[in-house]
Amino acid sequence: MDRACRLRRVLGGGAALLAAGLVYALWVRLTGLALPCPFRAATGLLCPGCGVTRMCLALLRGDWGAAWEANPVLLILLPVLGLLAVHMALRYVREGRLTGPRWENALCWVLVALLIVWGVVRNLPLTH
Repeated sequence: MDRACRLRRVLGGGAALLAAGLVYALWVRLTGLALPCPFRAATGLLCPGCGVTRMCLALLRGDWGAAWEANPVLLILLPVLGLLAVHMALRYVREGRLTGPRWENALCWVLVALLIVWGVVRNLPLTH
């Protein structure tokens, strides 16, 4: 697959993801119905991603305070995740490789660990 084809693939996937997110946001705004968290439904506990819909809707309104209340850790990690996604997409377009260097894999594991810690901390009695 050549570079132009990979670029079309990345741009098409990004556009589809953005469109799906905007349609979901519109759906939630109009109906008030959002997808429930299966982890919370099963355990009664907040998962690391609980509040992401509210956070995204608040960001679309420009309400940083509400976004922070919904999920502060994901709000902080959002720029890192965005830059990582752009870096991975650029590598794929330029080189055709999906796997990255060791530092990128290490960063992904650090982000996973942070989210796991956040998932535990946000359910401690002291944080409510």
